[in-house]
Amino acid sequence: MENNIKDKIVIITGASSGLGEAAAKHLASLGAVVVLGARRADKIAKLAKDIQDVGGQALAVTADVTNLEQVKNLVDSAVDQFGRIDVILNNAGIMPLSPMDRVNVEEWNTMIDVNIKGVLNGIAAVLPYMKAQKSGQIINTSSVAGHKVFHGSAVYSATKYAVRALTEGLRMEIKPYNIRTTIVCPGAAKTELLEHISEVDIQQANKDYVGGVGISPDSFARVVAFAIGQPEDVDVN
Repeated sequence: MENNIKDKIVIITGASSGLGEAAAKHLASLGAVVVLGARRADKIAKLAKDIQDVGGQALAVTADVTNLEQVKNLVDSAVDQFGRIDVILNNAGIMPLSPMDRVNVEEWNTMIDVNIKGVLNGIAAVLPYMKAQKSGQIINTSSVAGHKVFHGSAVYSATKYAVRALTEGLRMEIKPYNIRTTIVCPGAAKTELLEHISEVDIQQANKDYVGGVGISPDSFARVVAFAIGQPEDVDVN
């Protein structure tokens, strides 16, 4: 039975580690062609080679999601190489948690740039192609923190609530173009996101918590595959 993933062209941002890396490996194992975007060129080059070495297809393109031109280049490179885009997984994100009274304004701004503007840049880059194709799927990574605010998560949660709002608005607006939309909201996951937390006490508390209850990145990868793998007339929001 066709898995509806084989031969699909899937762009993944934040592919150099964690959830994005796991999704790339899993989707490639199911026959997708994965286009890997991230700032760390060496990491995605190695990941692409690892995927190719086991018979998969992968292309690595260095891209900072906060830079619209770089994201457009990522998407254009996929189209130039493979002729179309079937899916974009807007996955890049950072999580430097801290209580607001510590006034880490620079970290707030960086989260807004990566977690919100990065998603918007991915949407802006693929929409012209998907509208012309009258097909495609946009998957955005939010979080359980996009449903519930925790101590130290106010700004991070705000960015992830925003991803949910953007995706829901997008879902309503792009139905005439036959484009599917999906929000994935992982809970605590064992990734390097915790290393972005500069406040030592907050970092340690979260490491203790995630160490006890955190899911593996593979869990996220399987959910993404489930959403992509549905028939074209089924939209897992």
